[in-house]
Amino acid sequence: MTVAFEVLSEIRDIETIAAGRGVYIRRYLERTYGRGRWRKMKGIATVRLADGTICEAEIHWFETHGKGRKDFKIKRVIR
Repeated sequence: MTVAFEVLSEIRDIETIAAGRGVYIRRYLERTYGRGRWRKMKGIATVRLADGTICEAEIHWFETHGKGRKDFKIKRVIR
């Protein structure tokens, strides 16, 4: 199930969850976006859901230098 959403604010409280070999879908990321030092990150942001609801949510994504942030996902809605 994919939830369409738009990030409305700066992402804050950013933490690295995994890096390098700890990123379990690294092979997919390298095939899709190219090689790099991929990191799985998490943070909190204000988002607008597909139905128009605006809320705070914990989001996860993957990023590497030069390619930016990819594959955003909402893990839980906070408020």
